[in-house]
Amino acid sequence: MRLGGPLFGEVRSPEEWVTLVRRWGYRAAYAPVSPEASSEEIAAYREAAERADIVIAEVGVWNNPLSRHPGERKAALDACVRALSLADELGARCCVNIGGSLGEKWDGPCADDLGEEAFDLIVETVRSIIDEVKPLRTFYTLETMPWMYPHTAESYERLIKAVDRKAFAVHFDPVNMIWSPERFFHNAEVIRDFVRRLGPWIRSCHLKDVRLQDRFLVHLEEVIPGKGNLDYRTLLSELDRLDDVPGMLEHLSTSEEYVQARDYVTKVAREIGVGL
Repeated sequence: MRLGGPLFGEVRSPEEWVTLVRRWGYRAAYAPVSPEASSEEIAAYREAAERADIVIAEVGVWNNPLSRHPGERKAALDACVRALSLADELGARCCVNIGGSLGEKWDGPCADDLGEEAFDLIVETVRSIIDEVKPLRTFYTLETMPWMYPHTAESYERLIKAVDRKAFAVHFDPVNMIWSPERFFHNAEVIRDFVRRLGPWIRSCHLKDVRLQDRFLVHLEEVIPGKGNLDYRTLLSELDRLDDVPGMLEHLSTSEEYVQARDYVTKVAREIGVGL
């Protein structure tokens, strides 16, 4: 596997980007350019990444393709198409978005999001995005989420079968799948089960942590890696069994927090003999 995360510092060229990625000790990185970049700039970053053996892990979209508002839905779908096209030009491992919400908030929660209408719309939406772009070097993926599809290994398997497109793959976010005390206490088995079922389709993984607060009712909190109870030994061991999957740090506020998270993940990996 490879470790990556956001970069802090000004980047004015592919060469400066490579230097910064290496300075952080990463071998994977988020997309260094936006869909508005020129074809020449995109190619320059793709070639620089290839020369430096840096994996561009993902192009994130982060909008709501299921919006009930036609204008918002169209804008979201157009952005997904542009992002998937960028990922294909960059040679990124994947383009990633959430499945989407039928509620007013783009990422939920909404009771309708775990119903058949939402499932069918996700299938229709993913197919339309992939069929328009027809990617050759990348995949469209959905981030696992706590209260919308895909939220379990089973629901992701069902989506893969229903979408029925070779360019549809898996984005693994284990913390987002820890949505109950049972899954919290047995998170190692949640991780192993997911990788056992979906390992061949996993293109990228987010590295975070989760903590259960000791107050009623149930309060699960996302925290910096090493400050929660996610079984990182199991997670890194399982990711290491896959085909060079990038593990990407995210959702932290400062460069100091990212240093702390990087150092924790690196320490655990060293202890269990996993190369990053």
